[in-house]
Amino acid sequence: MLEQLLIFTRGGLILWTCKELGNALKGSPIDTLIRSCLLEERSGAASYNYDAAGASYTLKWTFHNELGLVFVAVYQRILHLLYVDDLLAMVKREFSEIYDPKRTVYNDFDETFRQLRREAEVRADEFKKSKQMVKPVNNSKKQGQLQKAGFDKGNKKSEGGLAADEDDGDKVKGRKFENGYSNGKHIEIEEPRMTGVVNGKENSSSNISAFDVSKLQKRTKVGKKTDTVVNKGSKVDPKKKVEKKKRVWDDAPTETKLDYTDPVDGNGIENIEVVAADQGESKMDIEEIISSDSEDEDDNNVVNDSQPEAKKKGWFSSMFQSIAGKASLEKADLEPALKALKDRLMTKNVAEEIAEKLCESVAASLEGKKLASFTRISSTVQAAMEEALVRILTPRRSIDILRDVHAAKEQRKPYVVVFVGVNGVGKSTNLAKVAYWLLQHNVSVMMAACDTFRSGAVEQLRTHARRLQIPIFEKGYEKDPAIVAKEAIQEATRNGSDVVLVDTAGRMQDNEPLMRALSKLIYLNNPDLVLFVGEALVGNDAVDQLSKFNQKLVDLSSSPTPRMIDGILLTKFDTIDDKVGAALSMVYISGAPVMFVGCGQSYTDLKKLNVKSIVKTLLK
Repeated sequence: MLEQLLIFTRGGLILWTCKELGNALKGSPIDTLIRSCLLEERSGAASYNYDAAGASYTLKWTFHNELGLVFVAVYQRILHLLYVDDLLAMVKREFSEIYDPKRTVYNDFDETFRQLRREAEVRADEFKKSKQMVKPVNNSKKQGQLQKAGFDKGNKKSEGGLAADEDDGDKVKGRKFENGYSNGKHIEIEEPRMTGVVNGKENSSSNISAFDVSKLQKRTKVGKKTDTVVNKGSKVDPKKKVEKKKRVWDDAPTETKLDYTDPVDGNGIENIEVVAADQGESKMDIEEIISSDSEDEDDNNVVNDSQPEAKKKGWFSSMFQSIAGKASLEKADLEPALKALKDRLMTKNVAEEIAEKLCESVAASLEGKKLASFTRISSTVQAAMEEALVRILTPRRSIDILRDVHAAKEQRKPYVVVFVGVNGVGKSTNLAKVAYWLLQHNVSVMMAACDTFRSGAVEQLRTHARRLQIPIFEKGYEKDPAIVAKEAIQEATRNGSDVVLVDTAGRMQDNEPLMRALSKLIYLNNPDLVLFVGEALVGNDAVDQLSKFNQKLVDLSSSPTPRMIDGILLTKFDTIDDKVGAALSMVYISGAPVMFVGCGQSYTDLKKLNVKSIVKTLLK
């Protein structure tokens, strides 16, 4: 049964709801749809599932882009209502005829909706009856073929099993037929079926498991012989030691030995130089200036290559169309420009899945819109994509850490930041950069060495702490990181430290024991900020890393309201040139903003993400 159907504008003004249904929805599925799907450029999806306490809903929607209207239907997920797509299309058609921008009440649409609903339900019932009347596939011929292939009486039982499987397959096929009924089209998905005969031979378990051991032994013997021949030929006389002589130039100055290790006195104590005051201002506080010159590229060649039919129209008809404007944009008109944009995004290191979803969302927002005069489809699509990218990358909440630090200081508790991520992305180095930036703003910082797994991790953090002259809390190796972090926070509270930066061990997203330990650390200490540190070099792997990190934190958490990733720190941004797509992929898949960007090896090489610069680079 349909739970709710409502019509509202893109600005959020509700124009009409079905009073007959009047069911009180549990939770807030409509708000969640707008916040998590429509505003996140995921409107190209076919449906959205919402889980609430005691109910699970499926939401479907459609747009009228010319009028700026959104039509949303809500129904129980357990019910596979076939008529929802047809109903939305009919409601969209009828309501657009009576829509007036100055009008806000449409009580006269109730009777129209009742008629449309009855018509859609009748169509769905007829479709079900026609599906039930379809005769089942006759398997007698197939069984005869199987018997001719050499099946004896003992295998007739397996034939019956195959026939039953085929019947079950038809049932599954019917169910997928119902689920695939979308946007007025019937999508029939066929399941692969198991057959009893492969290439005219009986497919029995004995034939599958059998294999010739003697052939394998022969192959291994041949491999050993070749190995011995190679080893004999590659013998080197140990007496002759070959050394490469250095070339000496006549006018070259005397060579000095390069040694950048820390000086050590006679007692073996490291004399580490304090460099906190010598590094200069952090790039976080320097505004990046972008030239205002627009570098719009001409996409005519790309679009024309992928649209050969356009050449048949001739230059006069295309010029006339650009002057007069197109009545309304259709999906076929948008496909060439969207394909070119998708390829461009993927060359910039955007994950393929993300690029495809973005293009689907842009197509959904442009389909049915009227093309203005003297405007090309490619420029219209690019402008829509630019708006979508800016909307995705712009943070929807405050990322001012300094303000949050002062708010925590007023409550007399330290502000806790936990750095998480996979191995080798630069968590410890960028933790030191963040510490240096906080020191520049007169914030007292303490480090917590909770990477008790990797060899040398504590010593690395200790070196940064000595150079920056800030305290470090450490308990050595093979300790529980959650307990070490808790004791570090207690120590910071006693000492009056404003911020605690917690360094954790690198872990792959599939390593469940380490992910469980991380989930325990976050649950036990409840940090103010969970920062995911990721490389700007990754492409499709960014989606896998972030989605699985978030999923593991939810699945392995003991809390009813589990914590997820709050922000992203992108490292090695100075090594990627224009391949900036990882930033877009990470923000899109997690919904968390990019709060820091690492762009070098020194403590000052930390800056904010410039959204306009990233969007300009992605579309260049």
